[in-house]
Amino acid sequence: MSRLFQAPPKFHPSEWHVANKMQCASTESQKSSSERMIAESQRLVDEIEKTTQKTQSDVNKKIEQRLEEIKFWRKELDNKLEQIINETEVLLTFKTRLEKALESCKEPLVIAQKCLLNRQRRVGIDLVHDEVEQELVKEVEVLQGVIALLERTLEQTIEQIRLNRSAKYNLEMDLKDKFTASKIDSYCASLTNNTPDVRYADNAVKIEGNFISPEDWTDFSNINVEKADKQRNNSLSLRAMIDSILSQTANDMHKQYEMVNVAFRNRVKEVRDAKHKLEILLASVMDETALQEKNIAALKKAIADKEGPVKVVQTRLEARNHRPNVELCYDTVQYKLISEVQEITNNIQRLKDTLAQAETELKGLSRRQLSLEEEIQVKANTLYIDEVLCMQMRESVCINNF
Repeated sequence: MSRLFQAPPKFHPSEWHVANKMQCASTESQKSSSERMIAESQRLVDEIEKTTQKTQSDVNKKIEQRLEEIKFWRKELDNKLEQIINETEVLLTFKTRLEKALESCKEPLVIAQKCLLNRQRRVGIDLVHDEVEQELVKEVEVLQGVIALLERTLEQTIEQIRLNRSAKYNLEMDLKDKFTASKIDSYCASLTNNTPDVRYADNAVKIEGNFISPEDWTDFSNINVEKADKQRNNSLSLRAMIDSILSQTANDMHKQYEMVNVAFRNRVKEVRDAKHKLEILLASVMDETALQEKNIAALKKAIADKEGPVKVVQTRLEARNHRPNVELCYDTVQYKLISEVQEITNNIQRLKDTLAQAETELKGLSRRQLSLEEEIQVKANTLYIDEVLCMQMRESVCINNF
C-alpha cells in the first residue's frame, strides 16, 4: 500500500533553473523563427502583390493594345467592305446596261433576217446578190458577233459580281468575328478584382487545338483585305472594258445600219431608174406597135387594091385570046398585057413578103412588150420589197448607247 502512494522524484534546484532557462531559450528561438516567417511572409505577400499588380497591369495594357489592333482591322475591313459593296452596286448597273444592250440587239437582228427573207421573194433577174444583200449579210454577222460578245461579257460580269459578293461575305464574317472579339476583350478590360461576376473557371488556361498564332490572325484579315482589293480592281477593269465594248458595239451596229440603209437607198434609186427606162421603152414599143399595125393595114389594103388591076389585065388577056385567026397576034398590046400581069404579080408578091415581115416585126414587138411589162412588174415587185417592206420596217430600228 505504501508503495502505491510513493511520492514522485524531486528535481534539484539547479535542474529547475536549467529547465526554466531552456524554456526561455526555446521560446525565444520559436518567437524569432515566427518573426522571421512573418517578415518573410509579409515580404512575399508584398512582392507577389506587386508582381500580380504589374502582371495584371501588363495584361490590361495588352488587352488595350489588342483592342486597338482589332479596332484598326475593323476600320480597315469596314472600309474595304464599303468599297466592295459600292463597287458591286455599280457593277450591277453595268450588268443592267449589258442586259438592255443585249435585248436591244434582238430586234435589229430579226429585222435584218426578215429583210433577207423578203428579198428572196424578188423574181427573175432582180434576184441578184447585190450590195444590199451583201451589207445585210454583213449586218447579220455584225449583230450576231455583238450578241455573242455581249453574252460573254455578261457572263464575266455575273461571275465578277459573285466574286465581289464572296469577298464581301468574307469581310462581313471577319468583321462579325472581330466585333465579337472586341466585345469580349472590352468586357475583359472592364473586369477588376472587385467585379462581382469574376469567378474561377476550370481548364481556363488550357490552349485548345483551334487556337492560331497572332501572325496567322493578322494574315487572315490581310488576305481578306487583299482579296477584296483584287476583286474590286478586277471589277473596275471589267467596268472599263464594258464601257468600251458598249460604245464600240453601238458604233459598229450604227455604222453597219447606215451602210445597209445607204445601200437600200442606192438600190431603190437604181431599180426605180431602171423601171423608168423600161417604162419609156415600153411606151416607145407600144407606139411602134401602133405604127406597125397601121403599116400592116396599109400593106393589106395595097394588096387588096391590086385585085382590080389583076382582074382587068387578066380579063383583057382572056378577051384577046378570042381574037380570030390572024388577029390572034402577039402584038405590043399583048406583050404589055403579059408584062403587066407579071409586074402586078411580082408587086403583089413583094407586098405579101413585106406584109409577112411586118407581121413578124409586130410579133417581135408584142413579145418585147410582154417582156418589158414583165420586167417592169419585176422591178415594181423589187421596189415594193425594198422600199415598202424592208426600208419601212427598218425605220423602227433604234440603236442606243447603253
